[in-house]
Amino acid sequence: MKKNFYLFSLLFIFSFHSSIAQDLVSPNFWKLSDGKSIVWDLTNEDRLPHKDNIEMSGRKVSAILYYEIDEEKNLSITKDVIFPQLRTYNKSNEPDWKKYRAYFRKKVGNDASPTITYNEKLIIPSKIDSIKISGMLTFYCTPVNGLQVTKTFYPSMENRFLVEKWDIKNIDAAEKEVFFTNYSLQQKELGYKGMYRHEVYSDATDKRTIAPNGSYSFPVYYGATLNGEKASDFDFNSALMQRKQFLKELQSNLVLNTPDAIINTLFYFSKIRASESIFDSSMGLVHSPGGGNYYTGIWANDQVEYSGPFFPYLGYENASTAAFNTYKKFLENIPTEDTHIPYAFEVDGIFPMKHLDRGDAAMIAYGTSLYLLSIGDMEQSKKLWPLIEWSIEYCHKMRNAAGAVQSESDEMEGRIETGTANLSTSTLYYGGLKYASRLAKELKLAKAAALYATRANEMEAVIENYFGSTMEGLETYKYFKENTLLRHWICLPLTMGIDKRKEGTLAALFEKLWTKNGILVELNPELPVEDAIFWDRATLYALRGAMRVGEVDLAYNKLKSYSQKRLLGDHVPYAIEAFPENNMKHLSAESALYCRIITEGLLGIEPMGFNKTQLSPSLPDGWDFLSLKNVFIAGAPMDISVKRRKGKLLVRVENKGQVLLNKTIKIGASTLVNHGP
Repeated sequence: MKKNFYLFSLLFIFSFHSSIAQDLVSPNFWKLSDGKSIVWDLTNEDRLPHKDNIEMSGRKVSAILYYEIDEEKNLSITKDVIFPQLRTYNKSNEPDWKKYRAYFRKKVGNDASPTITYNEKLIIPSKIDSIKISGMLTFYCTPVNGLQVTKTFYPSMENRFLVEKWDIKNIDAAEKEVFFTNYSLQQKELGYKGMYRHEVYSDATDKRTIAPNGSYSFPVYYGATLNGEKASDFDFNSALMQRKQFLKELQSNLVLNTPDAIINTLFYFSKIRASESIFDSSMGLVHSPGGGNYYTGIWANDQVEYSGPFFPYLGYENASTAAFNTYKKFLENIPTEDTHIPYAFEVDGIFPMKHLDRGDAAMIAYGTSLYLLSIGDMEQSKKLWPLIEWSIEYCHKMRNAAGAVQSESDEMEGRIETGTANLSTSTLYYGGLKYASRLAKELKLAKAAALYATRANEMEAVIENYFGSTMEGLETYKYFKENTLLRHWICLPLTMGIDKRKEGTLAALFEKLWTKNGILVELNPELPVEDAIFWDRATLYALRGAMRVGEVDLAYNKLKSYSQKRLLGDHVPYAIEAFPENNMKHLSAESALYCRIITEGLLGIEPMGFNKTQLSPSLPDGWDFLSLKNVFIAGAPMDISVKRRKGKLLVRVENKGQVLLNKTIKIGASTLVNHGP
């Protein structure tokens, strides 16, 4: 995705974290709780010390919480709190590229903490009994002198602060008079938007009498103010209500129910991570990857290709708005000269990244046309059509003599060789042609619809003839002409429904390239498996692709082990970016890709036009049902259910009680849902 500027840094991380790949295969640390949370009970835990991190975001703040539990179950937390809109000046001893990551951010450790006094003793709530993740992060401390302390972290969804909410409960039979000493820290820094003030403070009363079974709550704020803003406007109760409302909406929309509780829960958690990473910017609301590096910016892969086509199904207004703003920004920056389009707009959209052609026009053609078909909005389609048209013509112009689309790189940005024409760019162009042809029909552009359909057929032949190859004894694809090693992105034709080489490709992906941590970027015999490179996005694409071409049982077995590791293992609870780069941060668009395994893979949802959608549902062996409630198709909430019946599948689709489809189909078959006038 983003360029790694220093090879030395990557090699250092590579060496330092070489044990992580082995550690990830450890047994579950966490357990499912109520379908909306996971819990780690430490009362009998002997796998300590342990450390992990999780990111949480709102429109003006993001925080990566690094927590560590030692062998005595003492907790330490470092809060890396990032204020994406507040860009700072570069330091004189830093390289110039640091300006792209110059967010106002502060790391705060355990020392920034209020104190509790009872019966002339300082109460130190350091030992931990259990931890819960539920869209918030909660630590349950071991009681001290009859006082149970619980700490819950959550971001404000609208304002520039993170909350650490302390709940002190009296679990004794007698009332207790408890004294509090607040903590306060202020730091000023001049930046591009004016004076920034970092504020850390608690807001407890001086003393409180707590009745038996009674409790008292107060916040610790980690926030920032700009110029005339006041920290006194921070409100932890309002922020809690906003966070709960956000979670409630995601619990109500796009609700997955299957016999596999782990997949159900990770699907819900993935909706959270994909949807919370939306920030205010000069472009309006935009979705950004996060991960400590990428905020108030947009990329042709993460936002255009990965998350944008998913958001219409979620029915979360902020997400759909963010997706449209992304496409609009690229539309506004179509090159006026004969050159490639920028692949990203970083830091509030003010830094276009245009030094490299990663096949971004193909990503844009595919992602934009699929998004528009899925959301079913005529006005948006008319507005964004020129972006699709330009992207397709650029790709067409960039074909080599064999018809493959040339690009300098792919979304790996030169981390690994891609030749002059790679499979990713050509396959995404094929997808763009296919969906753009359907969109053109809706826009009454018959000539363009026919032309793009013809070109799509031609590109499918190019994918077969130019990239089709025998690799490792398997009939699959070479990634570029000179390629000799199996690559992760050979899964892409499967996601587009191209199944001519599915047997060899699936064997390559799930036998040769598969590890207990997902699919390797490359099968390199000179590199030990524990040190090999993997990026979750390829695993997520491969799982979706396998289901798309009908190999649901194979894909489900891999999906089940992957989901268990990401949700209940030792680095939870979301899909990650990569190993070893960026220390397996929870980038948000990967969570959207996880959800697309269900929507486009297992259910085979594919828009054929604004008013008709094709379903190609599958059920793994052992499943008798699957339902997806409040899935938004062309803007309308629908309920989809699939039930096994006498060797076939009963598919039912309803819209607000109106039955749109109630049909029994053969396993592996498709059916069409008409949902428009």
